Amino acid sequence: MNGASFQRYIRTLRHLRVSQWWHQLLHRLPTWQPTLPLSKKISLRPGTLPLHRIAIPPSIHTDAAFTFLHLEKVFDLGRIDWTNTDMPKLWRYNLHYFDYLQDSRRSIENKAYLVTDWIEHNPQGTVDAWEPYTASLRIVNWVKFFLSLSPTSLCLNSLQEGSPKGEWHVGQKIEWLKSLYSQALWLEQNIEYHILANHYLKNGVALFFAGAYFQGVDADRWLKKGVQILREELDEQFLADHGHFERSPMYHSICVTDYLDVLNLARQSHCVLSPEDQTKFVQQITTSLNFLSDICLPDNEIPLFNDSAFGIAPPPSQIFDYAHKVIGYEPPVRPSSLTTHSHAASGYFVCRNGDDAIIIDCGSIGPDYQPGHAHCDTLSFELAIEGRRVVVDSGVHDYEPSPERAYARSTKAHNTVAVDGEEQSEIWGVFRVARRARPLEARLERRPDGSVWFTGAHDGYRSLRGRPIHRRSIAYDGKATWKIEDRLEGNGGHRMESYLHIHPDYRIEKNGASFHITETSGKTIALIEALEANEVRMERGWYFPEFGRRYENDVMIFIGSGTMPLTLSYQIRKRPT
Repeated sequence: MNGASFQRYIRTLRHLRVSQWWHQLLHRLPTWQPTLPLSKKISLRPGTLPLHRIAIPPSIHTDAAFTFLHLEKVFDLGRIDWTNTDMPKLWRYNLHYFDYLQDSRRSIENKAYLVTDWIEHNPQGTVDAWEPYTASLRIVNWVKFFLSLSPTSLCLNSLQEGSPKGEWHVGQKIEWLKSLYSQALWLEQNIEYHILANHYLKNGVALFFAGAYFQGVDADRWLKKGVQILREELDEQFLADHGHFERSPMYHSICVTDYLDVLNLARQSHCVLSPEDQTKFVQQITTSLNFLSDICLPDNEIPLFNDSAFGIAPPPSQIFDYAHKVIGYEPPVRPSSLTTHSHAASGYFVCRNGDDAIIIDCGSIGPDYQPGHAHCDTLSFELAIEGRRVVVDSGVHDYEPSPERAYARSTKAHNTVAVDGEEQSEIWGVFRVARRARPLEARLERRPDGSVWFTGAHDGYRSLRGRPIHRRSIAYDGKATWKIEDRLEGNGGHRMESYLHIHPDYRIEKNGASFHITETSGKTIALIEALEANEVRMERGWYFPEFGRRYENDVMIFIGSGTMPLTLSYQIRKRPT
């Protein structure tokens, strides 16, 4: 390791909590592998009913095929390859998550076979299968599946070795329960204290599910630990404006759904979560659902800031429907008139007017001790016109050390400004961040003339000579025009490049002094005009709306150079319909 790499490590690791340092060391030691005694009595907590269901992505649809991240693999039935070394790591994780147990299009017989086959071929310590995050999702999915099979089977007080053929009701087997029990024992000893954030919450949800499903001393301990984590993380992971602290709309959706799962199970069980906890959870999740509604664009989907893509978390409409079933939630009615939402803690600022909407990101990149899902998107925005996304964030393609991953996290992949070709935040590896851009100010205001103004700033380029500060203002006239002005303040000479990414459904065509955003039919929907720029350049970029999906798109670059203060500006004007 050279000196520069060492310094980058220091800039990365100095943000970790002391507890993470300690658990990073423990994580590298051999782990305890609990073994369930043959004589162990396994009891189920009586009275739990099948749970309300939330739809899963429609791509998983046959008994022989598995499709994750838009990569399909077909197996000969009876020959499942659980290692799949030819597939990306996240694909392999999905195979071990067992989300497909909730898919009504996959046969019960196939689901039962997959559970049994997994147990046979994945002993404790198997790579991918026995990572804590993977185990946590699998435990929850197995409990949901087992509860769905036969409500009467849940009235059994105990199941132990010696039952006829080890089988009970509708084909459920004692081997399944023994494996699930062992996985919960193992997870209890391998909680992800070294990572924390959404991983830690997943561990808590899994322990809660296992503790609520089983009965006995171990189960009571899992339940207590799960509830403890859920209480801690409710306050830790949701900010004052009720957005998720990793500042990823996708992970916000995932974590809200996790708490809905907990409330779902609690309300179908007896005495596994106190009325006080249920009330507190419902209050927080209700406001977090409102936050999710606020930040959705007119297509009713999330913005793609930080690590966000469609098709991983359930879409907001399905989350709202699930929340209605579980807690009676009703999303707020979206007015057709001009409205604004300022979520200062998360850094999301929204202005919508009918089917036009802009959302701006000027928040921290994430919690200091876990910014793994951060992108260089400070002061970026997404813009929808007439209900369709026109200016887009680039999204995320994968979690591999790939060119796509590096591009998706870079400054030039977002609708913001790069200075001297440097990154806002010092991203590296797949999930690491050393030096971080920090917001200095951000506010959104409506003015008496009906216009809306956003102003914000960050210090991501403070390490450059002259310590530049990037300030951005976005002015909306309340009707059809958005003016974006970028100002670089400090000392000395610098080069600014302001990027603008257009959805692949549209093209940029130069027409005199302006640029037309056109549909494939040739219809112009908006005009872009450079107001202050030394040069305007066009290039092709990448758009990743879903994992494993890559589209080329047009990118405009407004360029300016000179001595600070330095200004770039352009405007987007909606074409009258």
